[in-house]
Amino acid sequence: MFKDVRHQRALQRVKPGDGRALKRFRWWQSLSRALFYLRLRNDDGPQTVYAVDVRHQKHSSSSGKVIAHLYLDGRHHAESTVPAVFPVQGGTVEVRASTFGLKRCHYVTAEGAEYQLIPDPHSAEGRRARLDRSHPALSRWIGFVSVIVLVIGVVLLILQLAEQVTRAPEGVAQYVGTFTSPIDLAAWGNTVVGLCTVAASTERALRLRYHWLLDGGAG
Repeated sequence: MFKDVRHQRALQRVKPGDGRALKRFRWWQSLSRALFYLRLRNDDGPQTVYAVDVRHQKHSSSSGKVIAHLYLDGRHHAESTVPAVFPVQGGTVEVRASTFGLKRCHYVTAEGAEYQLIPDPHSAEGRRARLDRSHPALSRWIGFVSVIVLVIGVVLLILQLAEQVTRAPEGVAQYVGTFTSPIDLAAWGNTVVGLCTVAASTERALRLRYHWLLDGGAG
């Protein structure tokens, strides 16, 4: 029920587009823009092309949230703050963002089937998808390393938080005693770990992978 309420609220946030043309993807927009496509075949034959364009650095002035734009056959059709739900032919397109990019950009049919949209080949997501197709073994290895880096980052964060909480003059220390983390990183070490976790979560965002603990902890 709560999910249905959020779905309806997202639908109510959709605003009509102004008909402007979709600008093609530029190489310098790799980490600031996401562009995905959905091609649907009409009953009478012609193909309809939807495009979801998200500029990560541009926010709504009123809400401060990222805006997703929906284009229909190259023209601006609708827009909404994320999380966004756009009505399209045969279902909806759902868009959700994380700190590091998109965590969802899927076509959901009226029957409930889900299909991830296809990234623009010139985008960072498109290049990552091409690596997955051309070098699947390397792609899986990179994905595995990203998960390991994030797990290490979360473990270190939990250890540091536990140490800080139990060292407080008043608090849980009087009940459970103090805790000293077995891993004591210098400031530069924490910086390196932080940069590695950001890189790992960014890599996962390029594949629209997200976990509230792993990627949420990194953000």
